[in-house]
Amino acid sequence: MKKKHVFYSEMAYAPGLIVLAFGAALLARANFGVSMVVAPAYLLHLKVSQVLPFFSFGMAEYVLQAVLLLLLALVMRRFKLSYLLSFVTAVLYGVILDLSLLLLGCFDLTALPVRLLCYVLGVLCTACGVSLIFHTYIPPEAYEQVVKELSAKFGFDIHKCKTCYDCISLVASVILSFCFFGFGHFEAVKWGTLGCALLTGWIISRFSRFFEKHFVFQDRWPYRHLFV
Repeated sequence: MKKKHVFYSEMAYAPGLIVLAFGAALLARANFGVSMVVAPAYLLHLKVSQVLPFFSFGMAEYVLQAVLLLLLALVMRRFKLSYLLSFVTAVLYGVILDLSLLLLGCFDLTALPVRLLCYVLGVLCTACGVSLIFHTYIPPEAYEQVVKELSAKFGFDIHKCKTCYDCISLVASVILSFCFFGFGHFEAVKWGTLGCALLTGWIISRFSRFFEKHFVFQDRWPYRHLFV
């Protein structure tokens, strides 16, 4: 039997966050519909930036995630240090997202085949990033924090819980699109968003199986208890 390599859980945090943010940027540039998870923030960005041009996609992300973390605290009936650190992750994610969009803006990605490639890579990057984040104890951004907290509290399978959360976010995004831009005019929520809702949870589980087949995730430092 092939020996597995050790992958320190702390090391999964940075690449997971970077790949996740870059995946969201790719989906935004593909313009087939962003991930249902980030769609509410993207819609908020599109609406608010009409009045406040400086209000970026990344800024909308950590504003909305702050609200989501407050709601999580109400559901769990307590506020933990990990929620505050999750907001720090959300800010870092927002900054990386804006930088990724700035980088992709340097290239011509308007051709249909290129947009399709961006979409496929965006879905894969998103799933890979989430899987890595699930393998670290460092608090993830609010979306993954909610999934991890609810699955742990109620004993749900984390990947099925992720799929359910994605579908709820999809419905919320459709409602926001109607409220912000009127009926019959979809922004951010398109066929690609539906594809993300149906496939991302399954693809995340495939990445997780791949990582766990080749690596043993271990803590390098004894700080996990600080985030429980």
